[in-house]
Amino acid sequence: MILYRIAITLLALRELMRRGVGRDATGLMARLGRTHAPDDTPRIWLHAASNGEVTSVKPVIDRLLEAGKSVLLTANTDTAVAMARAWNVENLDVHLAPVDLPAPTRRVFAQWHITAHIAVESELWPYRILTCTGPVVVLGARLTERSAKGWRRFETLAHRVVGKIDYLTAQDAGSLKRLSAFGLQARAKGPVFDLKALYTPPKDAPDSLLRAAFPRQATWLAASTHDGEDATVLKAHQLALETRPDLKLILAPRHPGRADAIADLITEHGLTVARRSRGDAPNSADVYLADTMGEMHLWYALAGVTFVAGSLTDRGGHTPYEPAFFGSAILHGPDTANFKAAYGRLHTSDAAVCVTDAATLAAALNTLADPDTLHAAGLAAKTTLQQNIDIDGLMRDVIAALDA
Repeated sequence: MILYRIAITLLALRELMRRGVGRDATGLMARLGRTHAPDDTPRIWLHAASNGEVTSVKPVIDRLLEAGKSVLLTANTDTAVAMARAWNVENLDVHLAPVDLPAPTRRVFAQWHITAHIAVESELWPYRILTCTGPVVVLGARLTERSAKGWRRFETLAHRVVGKIDYLTAQDAGSLKRLSAFGLQARAKGPVFDLKALYTPPKDAPDSLLRAAFPRQATWLAASTHDGEDATVLKAHQLALETRPDLKLILAPRHPGRADAIADLITEHGLTVARRSRGDAPNSADVYLADTMGEMHLWYALAGVTFVAGSLTDRGGHTPYEPAFFGSAILHGPDTANFKAAYGRLHTSDAAVCVTDAATLAAALNTLADPDTLHAAGLAAKTTLQQNIDIDGLMRDVIAALDA
């Protein structure tokens, strides 16, 4: 535990200094666990890493609230916190997660009257799990071989943490096997499925103005782009326009705070830009910059093709489940480590195309210009990633574990 504490302290100091230098007092206090509950209602602490994980766990949160539970949701990023707060759901409080050190962790458990802890995917933070005096549940657990190798440096601690888990669903069989090797109890093992397959979009849909501006057949979306990917997307769009002059691009960055820089980059590429955040007319420019939070489902609904970003960098790629839900044909880069099993199924079914640069991205867009090809690709993605999950049965098991 001493080695882990040293390592996490170094990471925590860097994060706290960043927020201190940036004078983000609210974020700094949250990272120190200095948030305060509005009342003394017992709560379940549910932690998810970022946007994708928070979105995927929304159906679970809804069921917990329907069952009369109150929930403290924490995330590691400001964008995820803002997105969840925009839900404006009663009995759900949302904050940045505290750093995983004893004092901040104890403060959260005490201030929020925590009775149980739910961790999502790979967010198994030792102090949170070991401090929890109530049940510990893990949903969609993901432990890659690379991560398991890192855990073996703290093998005694890993066994303590995993052995304390009361109920766990794993994202894939490999993760379950590796967690079992670290001492997951047989009684704690739940079903194997990808939590992001539970995705259900918000109920609002694109309005008539958006639908008129973006015909599905002629619209593609670059979803959740990171720094270093936007230039490739814009070059691909320029190349595709040579043969498809009616092609429309919606560019939705992962972090809207980069919008000004992206807008400048669009102009540098000789393209015009309209920005969602400023209320610009969607049909007034070459590129529609979707620089808002919580609206990605609108862009999936409009786009016949989605390039799933985070995959031309070393970030492991983002979820294919959301565009597949809408029947959008899927393109992606070579780095899909975060969703290895899902992309494996997609490629086995010829339901996704891997691109490596602007030229291959443009070529894929041109191939999907044919309406029948586009429809078949979107349908294949949707069919391939559908999972028959008994959400009612799953939640009965989760709530039973939380109430034990």
